[in-house]
Order: sequence, then C-alpha cells, then structure tokens
Amino acid sequence: MENGDIPENANEHCPGTQSESAGKSDACQGCPNQEVCATAPKGPDPDLVTIGERMATVKHKILVLSGKGGVGKSTFSAQLSFALAALDYQVGLLDIDICGPSIPKMLALEGQEIHQSNLGWSPVYVESNLGVMSIGFMLPNPDEAVIWRGPRKNGLIKQFLKDVYWGELDFLVVDAPPGTSDEHISIVQCLDATGIDGAIIVTTPQQVSLIDVRKEVSFCKKVGVKVLGVVENMSGLCQPVTDFKFMKTMETGEQTDVTEWVRDYMREKAPEMLNLFACSEVFDSSGGGAAKMCQEMGVPFLGKVPLDPQLCKAAEEGRSCFLDKDCGASAPALKKIIEKLLENQELAISADNGA
Repeated sequence: MENGDIPENANEHCPGTQSESAGKSDACQGCPNQEVCATAPKGPDPDLVTIGERMATVKHKILVLSGKGGVGKSTFSAQLSFALAALDYQVGLLDIDICGPSIPKMLALEGQEIHQSNLGWSPVYVESNLGVMSIGFMLPNPDEAVIWRGPRKNGLIKQFLKDVYWGELDFLVVDAPPGTSDEHISIVQCLDATGIDGAIIVTTPQQVSLIDVRKEVSFCKKVGVKVLGVVENMSGLCQPVTDFKFMKTMETGEQTDVTEWVRDYMREKAPEMLNLFACSEVFDSSGGGAAKMCQEMGVPFLGKVPLDPQLCKAAEEGRSCFLDKDCGASAPALKKIIEKLLENQELAISADNGA
C-alpha cells in the first residue's frame, strides 16, 4: 500500500507521511505535523528493511481475519497453531488484537511475560516449536483496558514485527482483530515486501455475519492479499446425546430435570442411541451460509466447524482440541479443514523440513 508511517499525534484519517497527499489532504488541516509532512522528503520506511530481515527466516505468513467479533477467530487461530505444531512444524502465533488479546488465555499462557535477549524480544513458548507474542503479556493487569489511537497500535505492530526474534519458522499465524481497521492496514503494509501467503476468514452462518465477511474479502482483494479460504464456524450445535440435559415442563409451568430417566430409558430400550451425536441449527443458515457466499465471491470454502461445547472448554483451558477425545464433533472438522489448507501448493512444506 502507498501510505507510509502515521505520527502518533496525527489527525484521524491521516494519509501517512509517505503519501503524495501528506500535509495536503483535508484530513491534514490543523494537524501539528502538516507543514513537516508537506515538505518532508518521501522515501522508503527504514523500519521495513529491518522487518524484511526479521521475516526472512519465516517461510509462510497467514493472516486469520473475521468481519465480526465473536465468531471464533482466535479459537481457530489457536487450534490451527496447535495442529501445525503437532505436525512438527516450527510455528509462531502473533496476536495483533491490541484491544482484546485473547490468545494468551487460549494457549494457557496468562501471567507470562516477554523477555529480551541480545537478539530481540523472545516469544513465550507453549512447546519448543510453538511460540506466541501478544500485548497480553505486556499488561500489568489483565483487566486493564488498552485505550490507544491508531498510530500507537500501528507502532506496536511494527515493533512486534521488527523486534521479536522468532528464529526459523515454517508458519507465522497472525490473529488479527475483527473488521478492516488500522491494524489490518499496518500488518499488510509491513509484511507486503516480505510476502503474505494469504488470509483465512472466519465467519458464522447467518447473513448478519456474512455481510461483514464480504467486506473482509473485498479488503483482501483491494490490498492484494490472497484469500486462502473461508471457515464457517459455529455451524450448528453438535454434541453427544449423552451430554444433553433433558427437561420436562410440568402442568404448573415449572421444569424438572429428567436427564437420568432419559439416559436409563435409552440404555434399556435403545442402547445404540448412546453413541449418536445430536445436532441443531443455532444460527439461521437459510441463505446458504458461507459456502454460497464463497461461490458468489469466487473464494475457496474450507469447511464447517460445529458449535461444540467441548471445543469451547478446551479453548477456555488453553488446550489443543486434537489431544482431547471429548472434542469428538469439532476436532475432526478442524483437522479436515487444516488438511485442505495444507494441500495448497503454496503452503506445502515437508514434515522433514518443518522439524
């Protein structure tokens, strides 16, 4: 993208100091930097050279995006990273959701701190081949709100990219905030010269989410980021029949728990039902869901992941769902999506090279 750095005290909608309209656009009126920006020589950002050197040891860079918040983007980012690490790849997970960093929680790293060496900031490691970086490690209190304007957010993202020493990585997964905001523009600008393999976009099935996902796809096309595929998350509630709680409404209108009676009845009358999964639509998918949207917009559809309470529990506890036999509904669906993703020739790395 053509815009360069944005000063911390700049006006909203600042075009950037390297833009041809720097100091001249309507957004520049009244800005304390207006005269400097208008007369300053234009040229390449020296930080981009440093970022390029850092990223030279990273083979593949994948952005995980969403049009809306609350669709499970960070859960997918965490489980994707767990899965890649389990395949013996060297993996880094970068959380650039500055205002809502949830990655430390989802990888059981709460309370960890960033350490500095002579090579730069060291990621916090889950395993020897899975490192994590997040602003969540820098907050003195996890309940503290991050109230930053865009320029300061952009500055931290740039610092993450040029100061974190990842070493040799097969994959860097970048968990971005929802929408198409400053953070997205900044990460694309900074990584553009080093090569971004593409973006995975996470959505839920209903139209209110897909409307925003269409904007996300449009954003990727405008900035030249390939859409590797769309994942439909929370695609119906799905869990073992034995995990359900059964209630009976009495004549008084009160409800009573009859779960044990139902389970005993199934054991006696229909034991084969005990091994079944029960699925139910939670969000309206009558519009065709993500699959139809992908067909209309010409982007790949990677698959569906059901709303699985056991996956939610694994994320809350910072565990990989692939090591949890209880995630019988979600783990196979996620595994199939990741296998489909790795079939992409541009992402192909042999396990031997990744080890």
